[in-house]
Amino acid sequence: MTNEAIIKDIKAGRYAPIYFICGEEPFFIDSITDCVENILPEDAKAFNQTVVYGNDVNMTAITDMARRFPIMSDRQVVIVKEAQNIKDFDNLSPYIDHFQASTILLFAYKNKKGDKRKSVFKKLASSKNCLYFEATKLYDNQLPAWIMDYCKSKQIDISPKAVSILAESLGTDLSRVVNEIDKLTLLVKKGQKIDEKLVEEHTGISKDFNTFELQSAITKRDVLKANQIVNYFESNPKNNPLVLTIATLFRYFLILLSYHYHKTGVSERELAAMLGVNPFFMKDYVNGSKAYNARKCAEIISLLREYDMKSKGVGNAGTSDGELLRELVFKIMH
Repeated sequence: MTNEAIIKDIKAGRYAPIYFICGEEPFFIDSITDCVENILPEDAKAFNQTVVYGNDVNMTAITDMARRFPIMSDRQVVIVKEAQNIKDFDNLSPYIDHFQASTILLFAYKNKKGDKRKSVFKKLASSKNCLYFEATKLYDNQLPAWIMDYCKSKQIDISPKAVSILAESLGTDLSRVVNEIDKLTLLVKKGQKIDEKLVEEHTGISKDFNTFELQSAITKRDVLKANQIVNYFESNPKNNPLVLTIATLFRYFLILLSYHYHKTGVSERELAAMLGVNPFFMKDYVNGSKAYNARKCAEIISLLREYDMKSKGVGNAGTSDGELLRELVFKIMH
């Protein structure tokens, strides 16, 4: 079950007696928690909603709260934040089997998963009384599709290029991505869309000098444009970290290498699905395949690994990130 499906069920009034939301992506955990926090109307929260933190309570106190009956309401809500700090989690087991039907109990268990070697977490994952959800961080190649889906859910129109710029520049910190999109939404007039110009004007991300445009310049073997972007990155290192640039190029050439070996016998849309690429961006791989054959892609991937290590100080005698990137781009294009 996805984060979006869980939230949809909650908003539709389809509740689980116990929610155990764990994992390494805090945005998903927080979004489900926020949704549960808004189940009760405001006038019922004072008596029937309790929010506690794992450092401050033990499991016995939590289950005692959960077993109480609501006051002048059909249900009560008990939310346990930072639940990973609870020391006696095993004491939850009896409550899982004999829960209070009028209580919605949520555990926000951040930065790790429940250890299913322990009986209580195994029971949480298998019990029909509990909704167990692991909030997994997105991979870089999943982010553009997620941004599009998020905008669609908010009825926001966004251009594919704006999606790419946001994805490449912000990385997989979903809270930051959502914050930027929500700010941009406030600036969009009816009938307009979030485009690359709006992104540049209001986020500080350049529409002409970003990793997406560097990748495009390399694909086209546009040496002048590539060097202009490298110079811009060197002048703005905080906004354009070398490790992120290398990761973006690595992903592109890895997919391009795969493209070379799968491009025959399937339609472009089928190939896009196989590669995990939005069909809109398939032209980048078609054009890239003409400039870089499979052997060259493999050489570039090896280069990117080498310079990734150098950017982290391995085999690097003090060369700046800007110079490393300049060397890397030269070797890729020649």
